Amino acid sequence: MITYEYPLSERIRTLLRLEDLFDKVAYFSAEEGPQEHHVALITLFEMLDVTGRADLKFDLVQELERQRQILLSFRNNPEISEEALSGALYEIEQASAALLAMVGKIGQNLRDNEWLMGIKNRAAIPGGVCEFDVPGYHFWLNRDPAFRQRDLAAWVAPMMPIRDGLGIVLRLLRASGRPESRVAERGTYQLMLGGRTAQLVRLRLSRDDAVIPEISANKYALNIRFTMPGTELRPKQSDADVSFELTFCNL
Repeated sequence: MITYEYPLSERIRTLLRLEDLFDKVAYFSAEEGPQEHHVALITLFEMLDVTGRADLKFDLVQELERQRQILLSFRNNPEISEEALSGALYEIEQASAALLAMVGKIGQNLRDNEWLMGIKNRAAIPGGVCEFDVPGYHFWLNRDPAFRQRDLAAWVAPMMPIRDGLGIVLRLLRASGRPESRVAERGTYQLMLGGRTAQLVRLRLSRDDAVIPEISANKYALNIRFTMPGTELRPKQSDADVSFELTFCNL
């Protein structure tokens, strides 16, 4: 199955983007090649731009506290595992404490590093970090892989509380919905929401179905158009019925 996610708020859109960037930094940092570490660093610069929102940390702390209060209301409920509840509460409390302990603007350690900012500025130019443009960066890329990995880990470490906090929020959000089977007749599906609120729409398709969902939504309706993959300027809409799984998620 392939899962597609469509955020219905700017806050969730930002969290999904950051989740993707954190995953990529972790993946490429774990590799040993200079090209992989170059990608990890460029991705780290993208994270720096996305985390520029001043209220990101506050939003996460506020949402974690709201979820903590909800979980506390389940205390002494015989249908809820006390051990699992305590574990979830501990995880939320640890993440909140780490977020509150963050000092200054997110990623300020990177902004204060003139060497890194010089590379970031050059990276905005197509081919701008060639060895003749930034020889110091070329030297770093040719250092021992373990040395580069230590640097990457040190640069991303101050932002890890953001990753842990958004990981909890997105996990709870994804677990909040119930999947429903739906069929798009001749590649088109429309649903009037009728007051239903959601922060995230999840759509799952079989890998055998060679179609791509184009999703649009507002507070009144959800529209999904399934197109056939290709490299044409205007993708063609599928004329076959498409079965898929639809989930509305809301915290």
